[in-house]
Amino acid sequence: MLNLTSVILAAGEFQRAIIWVLGIIVLIVLIVGAGLVIAFFRLWLQAKMAHADVKFSELIGMWLRRVPRSPIVLSKITAVQAGLTLTTRDLESHYLAGGRVPNVVRALIAANRANIDLTLKTATAIDLAGRDILDAVQTSVNPKVIDCPDPTKGKDTVDAVAQDGIQLKAKARVTVRANIERLIGGATQETIIARVGEGIVTTIGSAITYKSVLENPDNISKSVLAKGLDAGTAFEILSIDIADVDVGKNVGAELQAAQAEADMRRAKAEAEKRRAMAVAREQEMRALVVENESKVPLAMAEAFRKGNLGVMDYYRMRNIMADTDMRDSIAKPKKKE
Repeated sequence: MLNLTSVILAAGEFQRAIIWVLGIIVLIVLIVGAGLVIAFFRLWLQAKMAHADVKFSELIGMWLRRVPRSPIVLSKITAVQAGLTLTTRDLESHYLAGGRVPNVVRALIAANRANIDLTLKTATAIDLAGRDILDAVQTSVNPKVIDCPDPTKGKDTVDAVAQDGIQLKAKARVTVRANIERLIGGATQETIIARVGEGIVTTIGSAITYKSVLENPDNISKSVLAKGLDAGTAFEILSIDIADVDVGKNVGAELQAAQAEADMRRAKAEAEKRRAMAVAREQEMRALVVENESKVPLAMAEAFRKGNLGVMDYYRMRNIMADTDMRDSIAKPKKKE
């Protein structure tokens, strides 16, 4: 009987413990739910007061999909207040695709104020392509100036050589406006800088003399601008202005001096070659003379043996040789001590 009573008491305590645990869980759920309701209600009320038409179900769906509700709702409120018609689903889908919703909304508002034809589809595509759509719209409204060459790349001037060999150092400033239609797939401003630099080099290189370039630097601008360098880029070139032109080195004179030095070295090499050949020829002739002189005693002996040469003839020849040596010694100048 005692055991049954203790079992009943234990069961009652277990039930009370379960009730307490369930009560705590329900309380926590109510507190969390109340916090979410308050947060949702605040955003819903903001949208309602701004006539942005954001439903509670859309807020709950964003919460379940882990989409930040505040940026989406505030962006839609901003768009509605600016007179744009955007749906919550469009903004949420762009965020889920990795886009920057506030940036796109601000760009659409700026384009609408500037009477630029920019749709949500185009704006989101440009944003997802990695381009700053807001900066593009601002550049389309307010053209910007690009320095050529880019000083951040470590080069301050575009160097080119005229046909008379004088080097010129030029600086240009290119005024561009963003082309919204070509932002997707269009080349960036680095391409503009490279093309303008190439055009400056070509124009200066085709000048007969550097003086004509210094006299009319605007000819460079006209020639480069006429080439249509903005084709295939995300910009439209409005003007190209030559900021400065300086005279550099006399490249033609340096090349001529280098060529003269090379010619002189080649001439010296050829002269040395001829001198070496002459020395070799002289040595060859001397060897031939020595060889022939060595045959003289043999020839004289053969002449004595055959009787073709007598003793008196031999002494007469020796006297002539001695007289020749004496005359040579008298003719040679004496060396100063």
